[in-house]
Amino acid sequence: MRSIINYLKEIFGTVRALLKGMGVTGYYFVHPREIVTQQYPENRATLKMFDRFKGEVVMPHDENNEHHCTACGICEMNCPNGSIEIISKIQLTPEGKKKKVIAKHIYHLGMCTFCNLCIKTCPSNAIIMEQTFEHAVFNRAKLTKVLNQPGSKLSKGDKK
Repeated sequence: MRSIINYLKEIFGTVRALLKGMGVTGYYFVHPREIVTQQYPENRATLKMFDRFKGEVVMPHDENNEHHCTACGICEMNCPNGSIEIISKIQLTPEGKKKKVIAKHIYHLGMCTFCNLCIKTCPSNAIIMEQTFEHAVFNRAKLTKVLNQPGSKLSKGDKK
């Protein structure tokens, strides 16, 4: 007898929970809010991405093809899965001192988990997260990008 009572309690509890959930669904059906679903790709011109969206890592350059990367390698060290590679070279300054400069800042988009650790730990704010998101390719090699532009150099205001 006790098991039948427990069985019926479970059935009534389940039906009550179902009706409670359907009540919430019914409320939103009768009281519609702003539609948040984006009709992509039909709305490419009016597509709004939220500020917190992270699409890919980029290195901004100014009009003189200068960047802020000092080739310290902190972003490479903090990347949990090795999607950033820093290739640096030694250059002599006019004073005769050795200085490390960036040769290539390689970013493997296909390996990136978009954790933002490289951006947060960069001491010179040389890299940022851009909101681009269309990265569909047939060849994964196209997801490997060199972030510093050819012929770019360190910004004059930045010192190492």
